[in-house]
Amino acid sequence: MSTPIEILTSIIKHRRSIYPDSYLEKEIPKEAIEQILENANYAPTHKLTEPWRFVVLTGNAKAKLGLALGEFYKKTIPAEKFLQKKFDSFSVKTQQAPCIIAINMKVSGKIPEWEELAAVSCAVQNMALSAQALNIGAYWSSPPLIDHLQDFLSLSSDEKCIGLFYMGYHNETSLVANRTPIEEKVIWMES
Repeated sequence: MSTPIEILTSIIKHRRSIYPDSYLEKEIPKEAIEQILENANYAPTHKLTEPWRFVVLTGNAKAKLGLALGEFYKKTIPAEKFLQKKFDSFSVKTQQAPCIIAINMKVSGKIPEWEELAAVSCAVQNMALSAQALNIGAYWSSPPLIDHLQDFLSLSSDEKCIGLFYMGYHNETSLVANRTPIEEKVIWMES
């Protein structure tokens, strides 16, 4: 039987980004999404600001997101640099994912903003590890167009979108991430 640290280590080492073109046409149960978000809610948070905010997009909302991203792309790119393939890719990508979670951050003003961002990043790591444990592929995308999603996501003036978390079941082979040895990144000070 595995110990808790062995289980956790395996989940951490096997977690990797799985992209929408690998997702199966299989719905993610609402209970699984809720478990992933519940685990996100237990991220470390300085002064208990809990700055993470999420918008879950499924069904037709994903298609609307794809259209919105395409329109933002069309409006912000110079006409001579516009690529129809890129425009179309937003709708394709959002339809490939059974679930997309907009990752948002509420800025409290109580602590430096970077600490709020760090807390949200920890929440997203909890989401990624939880998805891995549920055999759900996921990845955090942060295209520049997310800066235009304020109204689409109905965010308040003290909130900002910092990414999109795509999720879906997949048949990809589980691989251990390739990392350089930790010894190359640590200095021990004992006296």
